[in-house]
Amino acid sequence: MLKEEIDSLAPGRDFNRRGFVQTAVGSGFAAAVLPVTAQTISTDTAGLDAGTVSIEVGDFKMPAYRAQPAGRKNLPIILVASEIFGVHEHIADVCRRFAKQGYLAIAPSLFVRHGDAGAYTDIPKLIAEVVAKASDVQVAGDLDATVAWAARHGGDASRLGITGFCWGGRTTWAYTAHNPAVKAAVAWYGPVARSYFAGDKTIIEQAAAIKAPVLGLYGAADTGIPVGTLTQLEAALKAAGHLKSEFVVYPDTPHAFHADYRPSYRKAAADDGWAKCLAWFKKQGVA
Repeated sequence: MLKEEIDSLAPGRDFNRRGFVQTAVGSGFAAAVLPVTAQTISTDTAGLDAGTVSIEVGDFKMPAYRAQPAGRKNLPIILVASEIFGVHEHIADVCRRFAKQGYLAIAPSLFVRHGDAGAYTDIPKLIAEVVAKASDVQVAGDLDATVAWAARHGGDASRLGITGFCWGGRTTWAYTAHNPAVKAAVAWYGPVARSYFAGDKTIIEQAAAIKAPVLGLYGAADTGIPVGTLTQLEAALKAAGHLKSEFVVYPDTPHAFHADYRPSYRKAAADDGWAKCLAWFKKQGVA
C-alpha cells in the first residue's frame, strides 16, 4: 500500500459535490478520490481540439485523452502520465492547460489492459489488481506508440517532453531512461527508490540511462518519498556524468500537492511548480 496516496486523500476537509465517477477517458473523477474539493480547476476547450482518441499498440487499441491548439501543426509534444487513478478529469485538464500554451498534450490510458482504475474505491486493491500489473516494458511500448500517433496528428517528435504525477512521475523518469528522443521531462513527486511492478528497476538503478534533463518537483513532507531518496538519485545521476537534472523540494509540502481536486493540494507550491514546469520545457527546447 502507498501511504502517501492514503494520506493525500485524508477525510475531514471542506468538500463540494462536483465529483462524479468517470465514464470515459478524461471525464469525471476516479471513485477513490470522491468527493472532489472546492478548488478544483477546470480549463475550457476554446480554441482547442480536445477529447478521446484511439492509439494502436500492435493489435490493441489504447484510449487516450488529447488536447492541442485547433488547426495548428508541428506542435511540440508533451506526454502526460497519470497518477494511479488513471486518466480522469484532472489529467485531462492538465492536457488542456498545456494545449493552451501551444502543445499537443496527450495522456494515454496505461492501465486499461488490467482494469478500470477509475472504478476502484479501495486504493490497496487498485494498486494490487491494476497498477502493479503495468510494467515498465509495457508502459514504454505504449508511450512509444503514443509518440508515433502524436507525430502523425500534428505533433513534432523532435520536440518531445514528458511529465507525470506520482506513479506518472516515476513513469516520467523511467520513460526518459528508455527513450533517448525525449528532450526534457518534469517529474512530479514520483517515487525513485521503489517500483510498482515486480522486477522493474528503481529509478535510482536506472539513473545511468537517463540522458535528457529532468526537473523533479517534490514535497518535503511527502510520507512516501523521503528526501534522502532524492539525494541518492541525484548522486547516482552525477556518478553517471549526468549534470543536467534539477530537484525542487517544497518545504512542509505533502504528496500530490499539484492535485487541485484533492485535500493534499497546496496552491503556492502547485502554481510555482507549474511555472517552473513550463519554463523548464521552454529552456530545453520543448516549446
